[in-house]
Amino acid sequence: MGEQRQRYNEEFKQRTVKFIQNQTKTVADIAQELNIPANTVHQWIAKYRDFESEPVNSGERIRELEQSDKEKERRIADLEEELAILKKALHIFSKPKN
Repeated sequence: MGEQRQRYNEEFKQRTVKFIQNQTKTVADIAQELNIPANTVHQWIAKYRDFESEPVNSGERIRELEQSDKEKERRIADLEEELAILKKALHIFSKPKN
């Protein structure tokens, strides 16, 4: 006959989704480790996913990353300008004296 369906309580489902949110593994890998069908885990994620606990999706974190990117771009521009000045100085001072 058919297999017995495994039932999971709400707390287990929520903890599983939270665990997945903190991992770098794929959902399929985690589902396989837990011996749960990947489709079931995807359904749990759709139902229990908490976007606020995801570090990349928080508005504050996005602003921090954008600010960091702007600072890096500014620093790169400063270094490129310094390099151009040094190249010009090297060119000027490397000319032979007459």
